Order: sequence, then C-alpha cells, then structure tokens
Amino acid sequence: MNVLDEKVKPPPNADAVRVLHEDAWLLVVEKPEGMLSVPGRLPENRDSVASRVQLRYPEALIVHRLDQVTSGLMLMARDVATHRALSVAFAARNIDKRYEALVEGFVDGESGDIDLPLIADWPNRPRQKVDHEIGKPSRTLWRVMLRDEATSQTRLALEPVTGRSHQLRVHLAETGHPIVGDTFYGATPAARVCLHAAWLGLNHPATGQPVEFSSPPPF
Repeated sequence: MNVLDEKVKPPPNADAVRVLHEDAWLLVVEKPEGMLSVPGRLPENRDSVASRVQLRYPEALIVHRLDQVTSGLMLMARDVATHRALSVAFAARNIDKRYEALVEGFVDGESGDIDLPLIADWPNRPRQKVDHEIGKPSRTLWRVMLRDEATSQTRLALEPVTGRSHQLRVHLAETGHPIVGDTFYGATPAARVCLHAAWLGLNHPATGQPVEFSSPPPF
C-alpha cells in the first residue's frame, strides 16, 4: 500500500448502513463516513457497504461507489437486469447526483462551474491531480448554500457533471477551498471530511417513473 493511502478507520457499528428504500428491483442505502463501498483486498479492509447489505440482501449488486471518506446515498440493484440498466444510466449521465460539502474559507460568487481535467497521480496514488495536457475532462457545478462567519466556512451544493475519482475533492482544493477535514488534499484536520451524497434523481429502471431520494448531511 502506498504511504499516501488514506488511513482506514475502524468499521462503524453493525447497524450503520441504513436502507432508506427497498423495492423488488433496487435498494437505496446510506453509507456512513469511514466505511469502504466494496471490500478491499487486505483482510482488515473486508468490511464494506456491499458486504453489510449483502448479509440481508444476498442478491444485492453495487452500481456505483463513494469514497471511503464520503457519506450518503448509494444505489444497489437486486438483479442483473436492473444492475445493467442502472449502470447504463450512470454511464449516460441520466442519473442526477447532488452533494453537500463544507469548504474552508468564503467562496466568491453564488454559483459557478469548475472545469479542470483530472488524472491519477500514479507515484502518489490514490491521489488525483489536475493535468491540462493528458487529464480527462472533469466538470463540477457548485452553488453557495450558506456562509458561516463563525467558522469561516462555506456550505456548497455540488453537482458533478462527470464522475472522476476524487473529482469534487480535487476541484475544490484547486480553487483554494478544500473540503473541511480533507487533509489528503490540503485541508486542516477535522473530525471528518465534510462531503455527503445528499440527493439522487433517476427514472426507475422497472417503471420508468421519476423517483428521487434524499439524505440530510450529518454536519
């Protein structure tokens, strides 16, 4: 493991993964901060959202992942056909995702667009970095929700147009406003990384009807 890998925290309580929605085709679960989305290779990293959920729903399949330090909403499919449909919808950007984050400092303006190409920083993986020559196109929309004078922090609503690894974290750090607690990208240490997947909107893969799910951030 690279020396810059993020430290694995002790697994949360066994009841930490909440199932917010269940039907015959899909599950919507709430991932706690500090838990892996899928099992890691090392024995001490086997605990994960997927393994916890599969104890109750053995057929459940991961559709997408969140960083270990990120909390919030994740979709899981309950059959292969639904997994395929949701994977296609994600690839086609037909599933809307919104996050909330606390960032250091006061962000100028009320909304904006961060468009910076990203690539893996291989000598320091899993870090990602901006590379204007060979980086992959990466775009994030942001909107100010609140500026907190007492803490000198800004609460942002974030919408990733693309889905690169660590995209929101790198984009905000590059603007000079790293996510609170994200020491991996230059922030001051805090109790947690204040990034939460707060909302999902999609057309249900079985009915075609629009559905949406929300989860309030715990910070």
